[in-house]
Amino acid sequence: MTDARIWTVVKLRPDGSEAARYPATDIPAPDGWVAARAIWTYGTVDIGYYSFEQDDVLYEYFATERPYNLFATYRPDGRLVGWYCNVTHPTRVNDDTIYWHDLWVDVLVMPDGSIEVIDMDELDESGIEQDDPRLHALILAARDELVQMARERAYPFSETPTITPAGDAHD
Repeated sequence: MTDARIWTVVKLRPDGSEAARYPATDIPAPDGWVAARAIWTYGTVDIGYYSFEQDDVLYEYFATERPYNLFATYRPDGRLVGWYCNVTHPTRVNDDTIYWHDLWVDVLVMPDGSIEVIDMDELDESGIEQDDPRLHALILAARDELVQMARERAYPFSETPTITPAGDAHD
């Protein structure tokens, strides 16, 4: 048995500057996707309706041909927090690095199936609608596509690993 591939995941802000860099372990994904498992190490980040906590387990699904990614977030005890979905430029993969470039708008999908679109105010404030109407339209279309995928439980929303308190996944 070979060791799993270790990725370096790099998040870029809308302006292209680096926001975060962290290791993640490769997990299987279909064509058009790269998937990885990471442990949240940035302490508690609470945005009011969703929070990330120290040692949360994230199953991260990066679309390489579509403008979004999706993070299934689990508490260390195995409870599903929900899906945090980012509208992005399509993910770039170079050697052992996954680059994703955030584009303001996020979609939250809770365990009960409720869906919340957030950060539309940030998109409005960015001025991108006037500066780059084509990119603005792409962002709105990606948001709508994520909402539809969540409603249909399309991949990767269909992926729900069972997490043990130690953070190990089981099929």
